[in-house]
Amino acid sequence: MKSNNFALRLPDSLYAGLKEAAAADRVAMNQYLTIALAEKLSARATAAEFFSARAAKGDIRRALAVLEKSGSDIPEEDAVEALKRKPAPRRPPKSV
Repeated sequence: MKSNNFALRLPDSLYAGLKEAAAADRVAMNQYLTIALAEKLSARATAAEFFSARAAKGDIRRALAVLEKSGSDIPEEDAVEALKRKPAPRRPPKSV
């Protein structure tokens, strides 16, 4: 198997977390990073495949019909103004 090398700059906090996690799993930091990256890439590919398959099954006319039936609590003239407004910024989840 061919392998490649590259320098990776990490903030001290991430480096410490990596070192701790690799030690807890009793693997080298390089191996821990390799596995973590493989898992992330696999999850991205799986998500892309999942959503592509769902989209292929979708029926836009049916979806629009469902939305049309749902109505709106916002009067039409206010809906246009609501769409023009900038959405509220997302708040990070509260830690427990």
